[in-house]
Amino acid sequence: MTAFRRRYGASPLHLLLVLASFALAAYAGVRLLKGETLGVALWFVGAALLHDLVLLPLYGVTDRAAQRLFWEIPGERSPRPSVNYVRVPVFVSGLLLLVWWPLILGQVDHYTAYTGLPADGFLERWLLITAALFVASAAVLLVRRLHESAPRRRAARRERRAREAAR
Repeated sequence: MTAFRRRYGASPLHLLLVLASFALAAYAGVRLLKGETLGVALWFVGAALLHDLVLLPLYGVTDRAAQRLFWEIPGERSPRPSVNYVRVPVFVSGLLLLVWWPLILGQVDHYTAYTGLPADGFLERWLLITAALFVASAAVLLVRRLHESAPRRRAARRERRAREAAR
């Protein structure tokens, strides 16, 4: 077992899971390409180009701007971890928008005919989910900041008491 781990770099279970995921991806690819192969290939290449040429630079620049807003010390080169409390809700909200954008923007006329469900309310729900994500992130940040500052407050109190006792 250790020789395998040394050569492969992980456990045999990891190799099994990687091979199973490749098999599942190959199966999905074969099923996907069974229909309109050219349309699927064009969509895939278009999505890759859109991501690499437009979206990646856009969210890279946006992330750099967010990091600049959260510098620890102005001359330092490392951002505070608090930038992650903005990154995570933005990422989840953006992912939800990417998946559901036709419904959120009301661009699907046949949704009700196909599903029997109303197509309205997606924008309001997405906005509420986004607001809830930011509120939850802010609450977690606040709790962590209070938890981090508690030892400093206790030390400051002890120092004040020691100064008062010395007078």
